[in-house]
Amino acid sequence: MEWGRFPYFCWSFLWCLFNPRCVLCLLGGQHGGVHPFSDEDASIETLSHCSSFSDPNSVADEGGEAADDAAQEDFQYKLKGFIDSTVDKSAKTRQGALDGLRTAMATRILYEFISERRMTITDSIERCLKKGKGEEQSAAASLACLLCIQLGSGMESEEVLKTMKPLFKTILADTSASIQARQAVAKSLGLCTLVAEDDILDVHNTMECFESLFVRSYARGDGTRPPVNPQSSLLHTNALLSWALLLTICTASQIREVLRRHLPKLPSLLDSEDVNMRIAAGETIALLFELARDMDADFVFDDGEALCDKLSALATDCNKHRTKVDKRKQRSAFRDVLRAVEEGDFQAETIRFGTERMTIDSWSRKRMYDAFREFVGAGMNYHLQANEFIRDVFELGPPILVDSATLKAMKISRFERHLYNSAAFKARTKARNKFRDKRVDVGEF
Repeated sequence: MEWGRFPYFCWSFLWCLFNPRCVLCLLGGQHGGVHPFSDEDASIETLSHCSSFSDPNSVADEGGEAADDAAQEDFQYKLKGFIDSTVDKSAKTRQGALDGLRTAMATRILYEFISERRMTITDSIERCLKKGKGEEQSAAASLACLLCIQLGSGMESEEVLKTMKPLFKTILADTSASIQARQAVAKSLGLCTLVAEDDILDVHNTMECFESLFVRSYARGDGTRPPVNPQSSLLHTNALLSWALLLTICTASQIREVLRRHLPKLPSLLDSEDVNMRIAAGETIALLFELARDMDADFVFDDGEALCDKLSALATDCNKHRTKVDKRKQRSAFRDVLRAVEEGDFQAETIRFGTERMTIDSWSRKRMYDAFREFVGAGMNYHLQANEFIRDVFELGPPILVDSATLKAMKISRFERHLYNSAAFKARTKARNKFRDKRVDVGEF
C-alpha cells in the first residue's frame, strides 16, 4: 500500500496509539482516580507552551538566572576549596589557596560568605603567619587586610585585628624574620588599623611601631646617612606610608606632637638613594603641611626655605646616575609636593567608576585612596561602587544600583568615541605645532 493513500482514520489511530494521554483514554478513561486528559489539562498545557514562546525574554531571564545561580554555586565551591587548602601540608598548596582567596576578595563583595566563615579564615591566616615562611606570610598578611576591608568597621573586623595585631607587631620587630613578610605586614597593619581600630590610643601605639622602623633611615646628628640596603629601605618606606595613613585619623594634639618631633627630620629622607623612599617622604611632608594648616591657617615651618629648595631640586632632577623612569616619576611627584608646601595647593584628580565620579582633593584622601588601591588593585572601581565601608570612607553614600539598560544608554558608540578622539588629537597637534615652529616670535608669548 502506498503511504499517500493510507486511510485518514488509520493515521488518527496511530497518533492516539503513540500518544500517552490518548492511550490512557483508550485503556480505561481514568488512571489512578484522575482524569488523564481533560479540557482543563489541555487549556493549561496550551497556555504554558504559548506563554513560553510568545515572550522570548521569559526564557532568557529564567535561563540567565539559572546560569547565574550555577556560576555562583561553582564560585563558592572553589572558595570553600581554597579555605580547606589553607591547612594543607604542602606550602605550595597553601600559597595557592591564599592567593586564590586574595584575588576573590579583591574583585568581589563576599560579605555574607565571609561572615559565615570568618573564624575559619582567621584561624587559617593565623596559622600561616605563625608557621609559614616568606611568601606565605606575605600572602597571609595581605589576606588579613582584605578580610577587614570586606567586613568593614565593626565587631567582626575588630575581632580579626585583635587576633592579628600581636602577630603583626612580633613579625615587624623580629629582625630574623623574612624581610618580605615584614614588608607586607608593614602595609597590612596600617590599613587594618584604619579599618578596625576604635581606640585612638591603640592607633598611636601602632604608629610608634612604624616610627621605630623608618627613623632608622633618618640622617644622623652629624648629617651622615646610615647604611640601608634596598630591602630594608622598602620596609622603612612601607612603614612610613602606613604611619602617614594613620596620621589622617589622629587628633589635633597628636598631630602637633608629630610636627614637633618628625617634621624637622623627615626632609633628610629626601636624600635617600631609593626613589620610592624619596617620594614617600615628600608626600608625607605635604600631608603634614596640609594637616598643620587645617589646624592653623598661618602655620610656618622654620626651615621652610631650605625645604622648598630641596623639593625644587628634586622636581627638576637631572642626575645621570638615575634611570629615566625614576626621574620621570620623581619629577611628577615633587612638582605636586612643592606646590603643596609653597602654596598649600593640591592637584585634584577625578576618579570615574560606573556612573559616578569621586574627586581626590586633598593629601589625606589621596593617602587613603592609594592605601586601598594597594590591596584591591584593579578591583578598586568595583569596591567604590559596591563596598559600603569604602563608600562611607570617601563619603559616597549608599551604593547606587543602575540597570543594564541605563548603562547601555549612557555609553557612547564606538564611532562617536572615534570622532571625539580624532577632534581632540587634531586640536592638541595644532596647539603643539604652534610652539614647535621655530619661526614663531618668542615675544608673542
